[in-house]
Amino acid sequence: MNQYADRVFLRGLAIQTTIGFIEWERHVKQTVVIDLEIPVDCARAAQQDDVIDTVDYKSIAKRTIGFVEAAEFKLVETLGHRLAMTLLAEFDIAWIRLTVNKPGAIRGSRDVGITLERHRAAPSA
Repeated sequence: MNQYADRVFLRGLAIQTTIGFIEWERHVKQTVVIDLEIPVDCARAAQQDDVIDTVDYKSIAKRTIGFVEAAEFKLVETLGHRLAMTLLAEFDIAWIRLTVNKPGAIRGSRDVGITLERHRAAPSA
């Protein structure tokens, strides 16, 4: 069974953080909105109906909130990459796709941000 066919997603997780390279941004918490997508074998989880057979998205959401609230990055690219690498290191997931939106960053635009995908490094032989 292809473990990459099914996915768990979390969309619209709004978190306050220090983000930006302009001086005033370093002194004010701003909202970023995080979307996550993670592979999961839904058939296996459905067969047992037990959270142990799937991704515990509540735990991933809590870790994401804690990481982002404590972060102080200048770039959304840095925030996204470091968050992805942290989640890959701490949870049993093969890869993660995430989006970091910074609403209101550009006048006249709803939001601006990045989408990235990171994979767990293959174990060395």
